[in-house]
Amino acid sequence: MTSGIKKMSVFLVLVSGLFFCGLAVASEGAEGGSNVMEWVWKVVNFGILVFILVKFIGPAARDYFRKRTETIQKTLDEARQARELAEQALREVEKKLKNKDREMEEIISSSRLSGEKERDALAVEGERLSKKIIEQSKASIDFELKRAKEAIKAEAVELAMGLAEKKLREKLTPEEQKRLLEESLVKLEGKG
Repeated sequence: MTSGIKKMSVFLVLVSGLFFCGLAVASEGAEGGSNVMEWVWKVVNFGILVFILVKFIGPAARDYFRKRTETIQKTLDEARQARELAEQALREVEKKLKNKDREMEEIISSSRLSGEKERDALAVEGERLSKKIIEQSKASIDFELKRAKEAIKAEAVELAMGLAEKKLREKLTPEEQKRLLEESLVKLEGKG
């Protein structure tokens, strides 16, 4: 026998016992018996109702409550798993955010250092170019000054020679010119 049938048998025995006890009390007196009989019939009706419910609705109710319990347990397990997944995803996102914050700080720091190095390099290059331009300007000025001096000197020599020739022509006679020319030729021949 299954436990359900055993329970039902015990219940029927109790109800039967109550029924017979009620009959025994009812047979004692008319007035006291009607109250007891009403009570007995109520208990019997209740017992029959319980028996019918247990017999016909019991298995369906057990299945319903078992399935409901399984569904609730399954839902709780799914909720627990979803919570664990959400917590894991949250930890991963927080970790990624921390990594992103650190990466952003590294990028900013690297950019700042790179900018400072570039600024310093540009300042050094600017200084070098400035010095080079100044040196080139000085060299150009020196060259132009030297050329101008040479041009002025050449022009001064030409003017001086022209003036000297003019003065010599005015002071020298044709015979003195001839004598100077001959002396110059002798000197030239002596060197050659």
